[in-house]
Amino acid sequence: MGGLQHCVLLFLLPIAFGIDFQELKSSQNGHAVHERVPLSAIRHIKERSVADLSLLKHKIDKRSTDPRGDTCNALQGYESKLSNNTHSYTFNDLSGSVSLAWVGDGTGVLLALTTFQVPLFLLRLGQSKLYRSENYGKSFTDVTDLINNTLIRTDFGIAIGPDNSGKVILTGDVSGDKGSRIFRSMDFGNSFTHTDLPFHPSMQIMYNPSDSNILVSISITNDLWLSVDFGENWKKIHETVCVAKWGMDNTLFFTANLNGSCYDRGMLVLRKTADYGTTIKTIGEKIYSFGIGGRFLFASVMSGEGTLRRIHVSVDRGEAWNMAQLPPVGHEQFYSILAANDEMVFMHVDEPGDTGFGTIYVSDDRGTVYSKSLERHLYTATGGDTDFTNVTSLRGVFMTSVLAEDDSVQTVVSFDQGGEWVPLQKPENSQCDSTAKDKEICSLHIHASYSTTMKLNVPMLPLSEPNAVGLILAHGSVGDAISVMTPDVYVSDDGGYSWLKALEGPHHYAILDSGGLLIAVEHNPYKPISKVKFSTDEGQCWHEYTFTQDPIYFTGLASEPGARSMNVSIWGYRENIFSQYWVSVTIDFRELLTRDCVDSDYVQWLAHSDDISDPNDGCMLGFKERFLRLRKDSVCWNGRDYEVTKEPTPCPCTLDDFLCDFGYYRKENSSICEEQPDLKGHILEFCIHGKEEQLQTSGYRKIPGDKCEGGMEPERKVIDLKQRCISNLLDPQLLKDGRPAGSAAIIVSVVIILMISVVAGVLFVKKYVCGGRFLVHRYSVLQHNVEANGIEAGDEPLDTSVTAHGRNGFHDDSDEDLLE
Repeated sequence: MGGLQHCVLLFLLPIAFGIDFQELKSSQNGHAVHERVPLSAIRHIKERSVADLSLLKHKIDKRSTDPRGDTCNALQGYESKLSNNTHSYTFNDLSGSVSLAWVGDGTGVLLALTTFQVPLFLLRLGQSKLYRSENYGKSFTDVTDLINNTLIRTDFGIAIGPDNSGKVILTGDVSGDKGSRIFRSMDFGNSFTHTDLPFHPSMQIMYNPSDSNILVSISITNDLWLSVDFGENWKKIHETVCVAKWGMDNTLFFTANLNGSCYDRGMLVLRKTADYGTTIKTIGEKIYSFGIGGRFLFASVMSGEGTLRRIHVSVDRGEAWNMAQLPPVGHEQFYSILAANDEMVFMHVDEPGDTGFGTIYVSDDRGTVYSKSLERHLYTATGGDTDFTNVTSLRGVFMTSVLAEDDSVQTVVSFDQGGEWVPLQKPENSQCDSTAKDKEICSLHIHASYSTTMKLNVPMLPLSEPNAVGLILAHGSVGDAISVMTPDVYVSDDGGYSWLKALEGPHHYAILDSGGLLIAVEHNPYKPISKVKFSTDEGQCWHEYTFTQDPIYFTGLASEPGARSMNVSIWGYRENIFSQYWVSVTIDFRELLTRDCVDSDYVQWLAHSDDISDPNDGCMLGFKERFLRLRKDSVCWNGRDYEVTKEPTPCPCTLDDFLCDFGYYRKENSSICEEQPDLKGHILEFCIHGKEEQLQTSGYRKIPGDKCEGGMEPERKVIDLKQRCISNLLDPQLLKDGRPAGSAAIIVSVVIILMISVVAGVLFVKKYVCGGRFLVHRYSVLQHNVEANGIEAGDEPLDTSVTAHGRNGFHDDSDEDLLE
């Protein structure tokens, strides 16, 4: 998966363009409706009053020297500058697809692999051509001879090494049954060495993120192969391997089936090796699937009760496991890790039946105990589509969609890492559309993966970058729900609090120069284009530039990952009577921004705040963050070495820094956590790290990652009951004590049982109210699901998955596709 970090695929027939920069640690894309305050705001979105919406207002601070100034006049005479820095390249072949791969960071090296294929019965005939650029795509050199004219696979043929290693692997198709051929480069694609593999890969070759010389792959016969010398030599380290993933500290995890079939789900074993196959350890049995998110390892385990599954979590690479406190799922349901870091996990749990929605839960810092965050979260079972989006440009911000009671799709946002979800504010320069019952009161709704699946005219997903603070670009509609009408492009400069309608109609867009420059091209697959739009003030004002006099059919934008570059390539094709051919036009905007930014070009900005002078404003997850951000009317170059400057300040703790603890919930329109009626007076116990613990709480637990200090500190205490407990789902052998089980032990046991018979009634109640030794607490919604699935109280299963940018393939009876 790491090899796709900087890969771009462009397909012709029909012409389309896709960029898939999959990161090993991150994932963006999700939906919902609820019972407590943040969720009720969604359920009653159509009945919200003007006063309700005013609570969400967040003014747009233009950050200009003159707040009344017109930033559209700040840039003059740009046509000639851009014209002198526009470079066109024509690929003179008839290839049906082209794949782009950026090699390294700031190197300017771009590989373009064109492929022409013709299916002939069971054979694939075709050819590949390889082009290399050292100047961000301004010009290319045909280096096809470096790969001996070998046909390179279009599905997973390019694997780029992690970090700035300069390593590249191209996987080719070779006639015969002996194996495949790879081409290896250690100098950013300048030269290649070919190596014949003793197997046919069924997946992209994976780099060890900690050591790019270590490679693994699974063959089409499900054998696990490993190389420690960058693919020169390979050894088979295991047979019948279904899925393999790199973890931390050079640890490789994989599932295998000792019976020889990966289709026998629920009978897999989970194994790991930390020494590249020399020693292999089994860390779980009865595995259905597994996933890795942040520092957490998840295993989906068959419970032995029909088709139900349970989630187990480990924070020490599978040496010890805890059962996650989540609802059970059957064979037709799934789980998905929407986002995960070292502090917490966002987990989606599908609802029974083909509803198209489920519930988002957020974990504690151990990844074990979960609180309900958002109900009716949109996540389709048929296509596996979710709009869940991690806004990487501002801490704690996530957007997603919910499926309302009337089956409309609505967007909600959380600014506090899932603690509360609210609608997006209506842009000040937009009107409510026909979906709004009240033409004065409505919200902005963002188009994401679900809209693209429904074939709406949405060419790009929401875009944000960590080094472009607060900036979000997205397609959207303004009303009571997502509209099927043609969307427009909206921009937020404050992390999603306020929005501005920036462009009419659908566009492709990119962020350059750490947010100092925005690029957009109108999306019209039926009409050739010749103009590009750009903005130097975060989307308030847009300029147009004609980059060619001979229009091209546009297929997409390509810019170096990381949003630091000043070059953007416009890809497309031209056609004549006899052929079509690829064209790339690269524009260097460096000469447009003639000076480097200086201190006076930046202004202080307080995140999550309307008023920087208010000492109580801007606290989020326990601290304030002040940033130095570029003034909107400053036309200057941030530069590749630009680093986000922020100044964190801790805040005193308030109820906003806490989630409801086990056995507690928030009523609608209330921030107070109240004890669940069905658990009042009952002891709350759970099994953590093999020890049974009892919780004493006033109803609150701090949000993972919250840094507040002092202030309100609700009472919370966990008591070690000095009793051993363990789950028997991962390995039945773990329950064996190792002591001789003689008759004397049986007699002693009988005596002990007689001695404690006076409390047998209490233990009986405890078992059926609290669920026994494993994860005994249960929310009201969990109680409902437990009863609905006909299992004994306290048996709470679950499964896991990490959702990446967009998943390929989906089986509605499988979590495996959700695990990245």
